[in-house]
Amino acid sequence: MTRINDESFGKLEYKNNFWRGKTTIKMFGVEKEILLSVDAYENTDFSHVQKEAFLNFIQDMENIMNKAEKHIYDYYMEHYEEYREMIANKSEADQVVPNIHSVLDLKKLVEPTELIVRRVRKNGKRRLVLLCDVSWDIENGIGGLK
Repeated sequence: MTRINDESFGKLEYKNNFWRGKTTIKMFGVEKEILLSVDAYENTDFSHVQKEAFLNFIQDMENIMNKAEKHIYDYYMEHYEEYREMIANKSEADQVVPNIHSVLDLKKLVEPTELIVRRVRKNGKRRLVLLCDVSWDIENGIGGLK
């Protein structure tokens, strides 16, 4: 198994077509160590754009995460009644898909799991994906692209 210690991404191991390591993010006011996956071939260097995207995320994490949290909250508020209707037991629905009143109420429902630094497409755009497990959709979770 190939392992490296990259100056931008830290300690990584090549596994399942990604370089994998750990990073720490702050979401809903809580610091959490999550999986870091960098999309690259085993025998190639990471692109300047990938490193720049990751470093920009780290440097502007508070602002970026505030926007992500707001988007998740807006999505939840728009769809939570539909999810509640899928659960026959009201008590269970109150646990899995409760009526919430603020972004911070999501911290019990949303668990960040992975940050993916995607390869650069031909258009040169930087792309990061944050994946989260969520109480209301345990099979799919949610993901967002920046």
